[in-house]
Amino acid sequence: MPTPATRSKPLPSASAPSRHVYDVIVLGSQLGGALAAALLAKRGYSVLLVEHDGTGPGYEHDDFVLPYAPFVAPALKTMPAVEEAFTELGLTTQLHRNQQPHVPELQLVLPRHRVDLHTDATRRRAELVREFGTEGERILADLTASATQHEPSDAFFKEGPPLPPDGLMEGWNLKKRMRQHPGLETEPRLTGEDEPSKLLRGLLPFVVHLDQPASPLARTRPLSQALQTPWRYPGGRDGLRKLLFERFVELGGDLLSPENTDTYVVEELHFDGGRFSGVKLLRSDTLYRASCLVSATDAGALRRLITDRKKHRALSEQLDLSTIKSFLFAVNWVVPEAVLPRGLGELLLLDTEDTELGPLLLQQHPARTTEGKDDPSLRVICAGGFVPASVRDLGEGYLQSLAMRIDTHLEALMPFTKNKRLLRSAPYLDAGAVRGSRLMPHPHYVFDSEAVLGVTGLKQHTPAKNLLLAGREVLPGLGLEGEFLAGARATRLVQEMLKKKAVLKR
Repeated sequence: MPTPATRSKPLPSASAPSRHVYDVIVLGSQLGGALAAALLAKRGYSVLLVEHDGTGPGYEHDDFVLPYAPFVAPALKTMPAVEEAFTELGLTTQLHRNQQPHVPELQLVLPRHRVDLHTDATRRRAELVREFGTEGERILADLTASATQHEPSDAFFKEGPPLPPDGLMEGWNLKKRMRQHPGLETEPRLTGEDEPSKLLRGLLPFVVHLDQPASPLARTRPLSQALQTPWRYPGGRDGLRKLLFERFVELGGDLLSPENTDTYVVEELHFDGGRFSGVKLLRSDTLYRASCLVSATDAGALRRLITDRKKHRALSEQLDLSTIKSFLFAVNWVVPEAVLPRGLGELLLLDTEDTELGPLLLQQHPARTTEGKDDPSLRVICAGGFVPASVRDLGEGYLQSLAMRIDTHLEALMPFTKNKRLLRSAPYLDAGAVRGSRLMPHPHYVFDSEAVLGVTGLKQHTPAKNLLLAGREVLPGLGLEGEFLAGARATRLVQEMLKKKAVLKR
């Protein structure tokens, strides 16, 4: 039997905060909440961060710590408003130091071609021309242009626009601002029907949280950021979260997480009339109170914490506007590095020719033991593809068949490797005690609401006036950048709500 998710080195925070009243409680471990918590602590607010749905640095299976899914992080410079927030927190240098490029930056594997897309323009051109002749020149031109298509919309997002807008006035002001930035409607350059162009577009689902994005901005900006330099970050999404958590604690914030306490799951939200008043944790009689709540967990998880649905029907109805349509289903192989095919890329987009499964994203990782040590002789190959959320209801047998389909593609990609592998593991099947949203590191959503610019989902303001949303469902069409932007805006909204003069900390 697999063991429960591993715990990394404990963060320096008391397991049971002595105080029970705060300016702000942040609920959930999504990156928007982590950023908001750190920024608010930096600006002098008392903040309690309750992780609630934390995933940890990976899951344990047969003495290895394995990733939940492949994860691509765009360079910080492609997200200028996010870079400002990290600079305020003093984390920019550390983030740049920890981020690493893949080698090559991206590899495409097609039925009859393999292309290494190096950052170096000369090598990239040579690869494309070698594989596709004169057509390679056009593909190169489209790819080069696509990698800079986020730049015309940079200025708009640096202004901190109210996305999603709340109310007629905000909506009117936003439309006025949008007219000043024609780059928001720039159509994608990468539109060719050739095999490599179609496969490159297949990277988009891995960098957004919106099902079937249709607007120019949602199809262009996140893909452009990822294509410029698809970085790896140690620990993936959880590595970024840990970086923010550590800074939050250094700034005096109180953190309840699975790394420092067994009491980090919220049992219910408490309200005073129509306003949020506090949270009660499982296995605890303490009610932690705050002037406002920032939710950075999925809408469905938050809805389950509202015990009186009738009394808070408007809030429940807002959360009901979001539905998970599909999710990233992954398989991990642990294999000796010596048996991997020569030239296998560290980040690879594979054309499966499977209309249901679509392209697979593969990422190589150093193998890590449960003792926290890297084994340089072993590699983890993490491969993921998107499947309908409905497959969760089809039983373990069907999920096993999905894993086997991915196995088949890995066997074709890496001949003679199967018999040498030390472990095959699928987090949705083998992550032991891990449940719920922890097994959905990358869901896709649909919304029963208007999508402004084709990138918005749930409004940050809620009918409970002092309860704000800052999860990945706020700006799903902007992917990782959208998570951080939701957190940065939630910070500003909290400050406006509390009308408390910020005292900046070093």
